Amino acid sequence: MEIRAAKISDAEELLSIYAPYVIDTAITFEYDVPTTEEFRERIENTLKKYPYLCAVENGKILGYAYATTFKERAAYQWSVELSIYVEKKARRQGVGRKLYEALEKELKKSGISNLYACIAVPVQEADEYLNFDSENFHARLGFKKVGTFTKCARKFDRFYSMIWMEKFI
Repeated sequence: MEIRAAKISDAEELLSIYAPYVIDTAITFEYDVPTTEEFRERIENTLKKYPYLCAVENGKILGYAYATTFKERAAYQWSVELSIYVEKKARRQGVGRKLYEALEKELKKSGISNLYACIAVPVQEADEYLNFDSENFHARLGFKKVGTFTKCARKFDRFYSMIWMEKFI
């Protein structure tokens, strides 16, 4: 597996990984799948300032991860928010770990010291749209839970919570 920088021309393939998260899960609170053009713009805007990485095997993208601005003010410039999406068939095969390790390495070289993840979690119990896998994944990589927003979002006619996790590099 190769980890490489995303290209704007990857938008359609990356969107094909992201779309099921929008349609079938509460992992993202987007209700509608973005257009390919919207997704291209997101990639382009991210790449202006931060790394956006893809895991590729045999010419196929298995997942992607990127950093975005944590907060707009200059005082926060050493902190970023991370996002990761892995194709369903490629989960639990080390793709996410490899993406995050490469992303962390790139961010550290650029002077970033604080990583944050804003993660959707069920209010009490896992359901067919959301479980605790993302929280557990981040914990295994050294992130610590620092806050909870209870019942702050609604999707699939039910409320979900958000947690913030952080890691210092």
